[in-house]
Amino acid sequence: MTPYRSPWLDDDLESFRGTVRRFVTDVLAPREPAWQAAQRVDDASWREVGAMGLLLCAIPDEYGGSGGSFAHDCIVFEELCYAGVGSFGKHVHTICAHYILACGTETQRRRWLPRLASGELVGAIAMSEPSAGSDLQGIRTRAAKIGQRYVLSGSKTFISNGQVATLVCVVAKTDPTAGAKGISLFMVETDGQDGFRRGRTLDKIGLPGQDTSELFFDDCSVPADCLLGGVEGAGFAQLMEQLPYERTIVGLAGVAVMERAVRLTTEYARERKAFGKTLFEMQNTRFKLAEAKTLAHVGRVFIDSCIQRYLAGTLDTATASMAKWWLTDMQCQVVDECLQLHGGYGYMREYPIAQMYADSRVQRIYGGSNEIMKEIIARSM
Repeated sequence: MTPYRSPWLDDDLESFRGTVRRFVTDVLAPREPAWQAAQRVDDASWREVGAMGLLLCAIPDEYGGSGGSFAHDCIVFEELCYAGVGSFGKHVHTICAHYILACGTETQRRRWLPRLASGELVGAIAMSEPSAGSDLQGIRTRAAKIGQRYVLSGSKTFISNGQVATLVCVVAKTDPTAGAKGISLFMVETDGQDGFRRGRTLDKIGLPGQDTSELFFDDCSVPADCLLGGVEGAGFAQLMEQLPYERTIVGLAGVAVMERAVRLTTEYARERKAFGKTLFEMQNTRFKLAEAKTLAHVGRVFIDSCIQRYLAGTLDTATASMAKWWLTDMQCQVVDECLQLHGGYGYMREYPIAQMYADSRVQRIYGGSNEIMKEIIARSM
């Protein structure tokens, strides 16, 4: 079979991949068990990844980023998946930074982006609430302007990087009567911030090292210049503008996990013997792997198209929603089939496929549930 090369790759990007792969494999992957045990990534590792220039690859160097493109970020996301590093929350951190780059004032960009790039600040997005997930208009967190400050009141849940974040993008209502036009985004630096507190680290069935938390804002008073973009009521539009970026990242992770699952399972099937021959010599195993390989390859071609369109500035929300929905559904299907081919060993945590199975399930939920993705696609028809 002729090796497939993603059309958005070139020799420089392949060289970059080599550097990223060595760092992720040699430095980050060995820390994964400790991160899972601690239910968080340590602060020093965030700064170390920042020093490597891998936190904000696509942010211009004038704001402290690496000055690359979305393609550079894609390579980092892929390599984290290929190495089984599920704890490091770069995805949310990067999305937070892109809100600031796209929607922030020049002062806000220079205030926060360099520190996010270095790992001095760790980003999070406080959107979901106990009674509002995909329905953003249902959020109850309020932001009332008093003089030159805003007072935030409310609670958030399911917040990735919640325990380690030091810069939180908070979705709040500045006008509860205005529907979507009453939503605003606030960038809150948490260190020493009165009225801000973290709740418990939530006990999930997967991604044990990626801290997911409750956050509380109890009359949390922040300066008025924390309003992203400096204009009230722009939050919903700001969120919608960045959704293709977020959903492409989620879809890319789905493809990378499928590719890893097929590779690991093929290796296992060639070594494991039953009834006097290897599993790979059995027709059912070969057919199941052929099906999984095909789904992973179709997924790869689809996500590559999305990446190319994003790089060209032509990726629309409906297509990104298609990628997020279909690729994460296929991720769960492929990983499930690969676990089945491992037999009883697939249910043992010592085998990577077991962790991949538990980690994959949330892909169909966060970033907007797949049911919401189908609604978005339907509205575009």
